[in-house]
Amino acid sequence: MPIQATSKIWHNGNLIPWEQANIHVMSHVIHYGSSVFEGIRCYGQPQGSAIFRLPEHMQRLLDSAKIYRIAVPFTLDELCSAVVDVIEANGVAPCYIRPIVLLGYGEIGVNPKGSPVEVYIANFPWGKYVSGESADVCISSWNRLAPNTLPAMAKAGANYMNSQLIRMEAETNGYAEGIALDVNGQVSEGSGENVFVVRNGVIYTPTLGNSALSGITRDSVLTIARHLGFTVSEQAIPREMLYIADEVFFTGTAAEVTPIRSIDRIVIGDGKPGEITRKIADEYFGIANGLKPDRFGWLTPVKVNASEPVSA
Repeated sequence: MPIQATSKIWHNGNLIPWEQANIHVMSHVIHYGSSVFEGIRCYGQPQGSAIFRLPEHMQRLLDSAKIYRIAVPFTLDELCSAVVDVIEANGVAPCYIRPIVLLGYGEIGVNPKGSPVEVYIANFPWGKYVSGESADVCISSWNRLAPNTLPAMAKAGANYMNSQLIRMEAETNGYAEGIALDVNGQVSEGSGENVFVVRNGVIYTPTLGNSALSGITRDSVLTIARHLGFTVSEQAIPREMLYIADEVFFTGTAAEVTPIRSIDRIVIGDGKPGEITRKIADEYFGIANGLKPDRFGWLTPVKVNASEPVSA
């Protein structure tokens, strides 16, 4: 899905024209994948627009950078303010927001010492990530990263080479997305989504120790599920549990809450979005779109007149 360019991008404290947000071909990030990033959504609401869980996303960005020993020269508050500034400067909402911290031009060796830290924040219109009401997915032949190889808690650019393999394989074989297993053969996550399973009224999701990213939307769904009174279990999930589940759904900033219709051509439940999935999605989109109370304090308002709210 092509990016729709906006007017400005925030770069190291300044708003610059979109077309001037360039890096040198010899930048460290190009050769070694040395970047950490976030994906955030800003939703249209009846009285304007609001960013979903902005501080949590930007804290994860700082955490990812710390894991990779990248010294970000901005505080959490400065980064959050920068996101608001670029959205208001571009006047585009609803939108997707991409903050990225990368190592620039200065060092060609693997050790990035001497490479400058560059921080960019862009926003642009972006609709549904997984098309259709629900998704047909497969179990990928590519596993998620083993512990002590690349840190799964960091949302790093290099990790997404693995995600590319998962997604490309799935689409080549006629699926919307792939689900990766971890090195022990247990369910990990999609190429860019966390996985939830519903069976006999209980909601299951893999623990974070199995190479799955600590998703902000994952955390939001866990909070919503408990608020709605559902029993939730974070545990190891075997592959075959997906096939006999009553409901399965993805979560993620891009995917939001996406029901899964089939896995490896095995229909999940009756093939329609399940009741629990629908209830969680209704609450999630209701809060995000300002149609339900912001009971958890997840929204940061921005001064942009929004178009029609995105529905589930």
